[in-house]
Amino acid sequence: MCSAVAVSAVFIGMANPVASAAPPSGSSTGSTVESDFYVPPSPLPAGAPGDVIRSEPSHLALSVPGIGGPLPGAATRIMYRSTDSNDDANAVTGTYIDPAAPWTGPGPRPLVVLAPGTQGQGDQCAPSKMLNNLITYTPPLGFMVEYEVLAAYALLSQGYGVVITDYEGLGTPGAHTYVNRASEAHAVLDAARAAQNLQGTKISEDGPVAAYGYSQGGGAAAAAAELAGEYAPEMDLVGTYAGAPPADLKQTLEQVDGTILTGVIGYTLNGLLNSDPGLQPIVDENINDAGKAMLNLVANQCVGETILNVGLHRTNEYTKTGEPLSVVLDRLPVAQEILAKNKIGMRTPNAPVLIQSGTSDDIVPHGQAVGLAGDWCGKGATVQLSAAQVPAIVPGSGAGHLIPDILGLGEAQNWIKDRFYGVPAPSNC
Repeated sequence: MCSAVAVSAVFIGMANPVASAAPPSGSSTGSTVESDFYVPPSPLPAGAPGDVIRSEPSHLALSVPGIGGPLPGAATRIMYRSTDSNDDANAVTGTYIDPAAPWTGPGPRPLVVLAPGTQGQGDQCAPSKMLNNLITYTPPLGFMVEYEVLAAYALLSQGYGVVITDYEGLGTPGAHTYVNRASEAHAVLDAARAAQNLQGTKISEDGPVAAYGYSQGGGAAAAAAELAGEYAPEMDLVGTYAGAPPADLKQTLEQVDGTILTGVIGYTLNGLLNSDPGLQPIVDENINDAGKAMLNLVANQCVGETILNVGLHRTNEYTKTGEPLSVVLDRLPVAQEILAKNKIGMRTPNAPVLIQSGTSDDIVPHGQAVGLAGDWCGKGATVQLSAAQVPAIVPGSGAGHLIPDILGLGEAQNWIKDRFYGVPAPSNC
């Protein structure tokens, strides 16, 4: 079990090199101790979603000097305007990487906005911070690897600009609104806008854009895909890769309970309490002291630490009735309304989508991917559903979630490349 936990801690979302021990640089509810960069100005300056509030050079831990600049590219830390799930303006941070590799395809150099998989809920887990260290460790269990370099660097090698969002509340003050459909969609789309608004980059302000993500990132990318026509109609979004998207939080809650990633249920509740404060009395009525302690604990952790602290526990340990949390939520109309408004698949993407999912995914149910593809196909979207026929391997270990991510990397990257090269998108609707 230890090896499964170790592998999943590195990859859930997840992948690898260069070690640097670093202390936490903030919490999910406070400002950073690293610098003032992550503390938004108050009030926010006037502007539009995607406007850059501030930026600064960012050193990538995994980088080598090159004749024309660092490889795989020059990084810029950004803070940009976005919109939360209640349609209020907020500030989100991220990293734009200007590629060293040439662009040899047609038209202007494209941009990929990478929606990260599960990082955690503590501010120290923000990808824009983790890219500076790659590996961090805070005793006794605070181990974290910025695994998204695997996908990001593969994209950069194709000559694309890459921007990676931190999402709402990850790095910046306030709770990270984990798997919140609208908040994450806005953060993804506005990251692309912010990257295109930066001066002195190799991408153009109106070039083609693709969204890319797996797991939490797959849900965020999928949410962005179906909201783009409404929220960012000016954007030339040519396609979206959504791997293992948690399109239905209720189904995901049932599946993940008792696995090594039980703790992400705590992330979800903390995020929902931030965006929907009316839930607080309901949580107080139904969650016991152990459950409240768990919520407080994971609020300041990265995913590796959460796996080691909460993994394989079941939510019936955290409810006053001793029932699984999914059963408790089933009888609470307000909770059902909130889960329903976070469901992905109720709108129509205005560009092609590739959905990947493993048939034995033990974290995000495969049926969700099938259902999401069906919902979008029924609305006339261009959708390719790719199912990885992976046998069940140690259910609950996360292997069924991790392996399709690794196996699908080539297909996902080639699919994105075809969209930028103008190849007609496949569909198996």
